[in-house]
Amino acid sequence: MHVVVNAAMSADGKLSSRRREQIAISGEADFERVDRLRADSDAVVVGVGTVLADDPHLTVKDETLRDRRLEDGRSEQPARVVVDSNARTPTDAAVLDDAATTYLCLSESAPVDQRMPLADRAELVTAGADRVDLLHAFAALQEQGLERVMVEGGGELIFSLFEAGLVDELRAFVGPTVIGGRDAPTLADGEGFVEGFPALSLDDVERLDDGVLLCWSVTDG
Repeated sequence: MHVVVNAAMSADGKLSSRRREQIAISGEADFERVDRLRADSDAVVVGVGTVLADDPHLTVKDETLRDRRLEDGRSEQPARVVVDSNARTPTDAAVLDDAATTYLCLSESAPVDQRMPLADRAELVTAGADRVDLLHAFAALQEQGLERVMVEGGGELIFSLFEAGLVDELRAFVGPTVIGGRDAPTLADGEGFVEGFPALSLDDVERLDDGVLLCWSVTDG
């Protein structure tokens, strides 16, 4: 499986404000890039925190890109994956509509009364005792034919994926704004590394509107 982490962050590395509210960081050029990246992916992955904060749809918007997927013999939309250890995804979340197949990655400790209603709306993948074991969860997703996946956040999930050694590429759009705040989410939250820092190799730099897109390959970690 090839895992691409994609994120838009402020000039000071924040994904959103300390209130976890969506901030307009990127513009039309980056929106179009993200749509193309989704269209090239077998699945789009987010953590449950992103679902609760933003209620994203995680679908390809451009009709031409959707048609191209169909012409290539793929589904019109990539699958959607939510990493949700405790089954907190609302049953009316946009990501659970019928636009595409959705996989929910849960832990064994996810409450049964919350798990069962979700089973009617998504494919459930159970991996890990108290929190999702990402290595096993992603292996299970790969068995479903998901070979190229795009991760859209949030910071806790991104850090966990780096920690598990699952990230192959990082693409970060750095926007022309400063958000600030010690409690505002960053590109990679979680406990943080104190050693064994993942090493990146810069592949490309591209100006988009008044921001810049940085593309790295993960070389070590």
